[in-house]
Amino acid sequence: MTELLLIDTIGPFFRGYDRRVINWSKIPWDHAGRQGAAWWETVCRELNVIARQAASWGFNAASMDDVAHLADHAWIEPEIRRRIARYRLEMRDCFQVLSCAGLSVYVTMDVFSATPGLLQRLEHERMTVNEYLCGLLDQFFTDFPEVAGVIVRIGEADGKDVHDDFRSQLVIKTPADARAFLQQILPIFEKHQRRLIFRTWTVGAYPIGDLMWHRGTFAETFQDITSHALVVSMKYGETDFFRYLPLNRNFFRTPLAKIVELQTRREYEGCGEYPSFTGWLYERYARELKQAQNVIGCMVWCQTGGWVPFRRLAFIDREAIWNDLNTYVTIRVIKDGALVEDAVRDFARERYLGDSDALLELLRLSDECVRELLYVEEFAQQKLFFRRVRIPPMLTVYWGNLFVSHSLRKLLRYFVRDADGALRSAQRCMDNLDHMIPLAKRAGVPVADIEYMRDTFALLALAREYYFAEDVTDIEERILAAKADYKAKYSKRGLRARYRVKTDFKPLLLNPRHLGWAIQFLMRRQRGYRMVDRLVVLSALSLIYRFIAARRPHWIPGFASKSAMGVDVVFR
Repeated sequence: MTELLLIDTIGPFFRGYDRRVINWSKIPWDHAGRQGAAWWETVCRELNVIARQAASWGFNAASMDDVAHLADHAWIEPEIRRRIARYRLEMRDCFQVLSCAGLSVYVTMDVFSATPGLLQRLEHERMTVNEYLCGLLDQFFTDFPEVAGVIVRIGEADGKDVHDDFRSQLVIKTPADARAFLQQILPIFEKHQRRLIFRTWTVGAYPIGDLMWHRGTFAETFQDITSHALVVSMKYGETDFFRYLPLNRNFFRTPLAKIVELQTRREYEGCGEYPSFTGWLYERYARELKQAQNVIGCMVWCQTGGWVPFRRLAFIDREAIWNDLNTYVTIRVIKDGALVEDAVRDFARERYLGDSDALLELLRLSDECVRELLYVEEFAQQKLFFRRVRIPPMLTVYWGNLFVSHSLRKLLRYFVRDADGALRSAQRCMDNLDHMIPLAKRAGVPVADIEYMRDTFALLALAREYYFAEDVTDIEERILAAKADYKAKYSKRGLRARYRVKTDFKPLLLNPRHLGWAIQFLMRRQRGYRMVDRLVVLSALSLIYRFIAARRPHWIPGFASKSAMGVDVVFR
């Protein structure tokens, strides 16, 4: 099968999108729909820059949003159809830009996105979602011959902040549902000679929620599926784009064509505001993937993902040097099998930077800071599961938020035994950051980015002291003072977006022994489900959560209930 090297290209569509925190998961359709000809010309111009640079680096395909807003259907409300008609015209120009640069066009699709009127009509006609999508895609491929395929997401729907004419919802709930969907939809792709890229990414909802890591769910979903039109797309680990994750073993469990999803704009690691280098991490995965059957390429997310205030866009913003570097090294490692060091030196020459040896040393020191201070290494190395989700290896930072709380202190003290080691690694990382400033000058990269990283990581080092040091008589005051200084420095007009530092020193009224019992009951260190999981955690706990959400909603933290799809999705 032809090699597939995909890159996302939605960044230009966020120009002028005036929100502090942006949902980078897909194009804001309402925003794009309000724009005039000049805005669309800018989008095409920037897409041309992205496409030609990506093609020159070795990518051969690009992803774009999305089928719901591009496929016309008589059952959609008339006003929305008029907006779709205009969007189709503008997007044809965008597709043409990508095609002219040598990139095949792939369009994303959630299963299932619909308007209120469309949902009512489906119910009235007693038509299934699969039947509707077969007809919709059949016409879509006829209308857009330039589209090479569709990237399907079945395990995550729109976030709570999305207020669109179309709303996505999770309709595939079991492996049998997923297999039936594939069996019905694949003949449409075969008929039009297009590719279906099926993402195994899920957020833990319903029995299909463990598809990305559970061998039984994975095997049942793809049982007897042999279509040449199908490509299975998997994130490199068993959860989202974090470090400390072994390569997903499902790459070795099917002969179907597969691609690996990699993120170079690291949504949990600053989104390119500072160097969060992925070269050595992805080099290791690339070596391991050589042993897997029928891995035909990768999907690189360089602009998509997360709910964050950070705005640097790969390829089209000069400040996005760290995302550009990650993207360049990633494609060189995956496509050409290049050594990381050689790829970094080549990038430095292409961008007319300074001393490449200084840049490599800076990246090594930065890599250590990210691994040991952005993460708490001893916790991150532990394999933990709750219900159908592998617990992320990062606890204290989430998207654009840095958390310092007494409840986290208790949790980390339970999981981390070597408190002195955690404190020493924090100090070593702060020393690294001091050394990185003169290296940045020699390497010809932005010194201000390293200073921003040092100021941000200084807060993490203070939090580390709060979590693990025994003598913390004034630590709360020092954290609050540092938080105020940080906010004042990075909230001024004209300066970059900053992390929000959320503090809560109110004691968690839970005995450490009882906390340990609760953790051992709710979490497990094995992939397979225990008897208590099947009897209580996967079933009764859903009912308990729904009761709490209805009767005691204030017990659920606002951040957990309002961001992305909300924590309630984990309990479905």
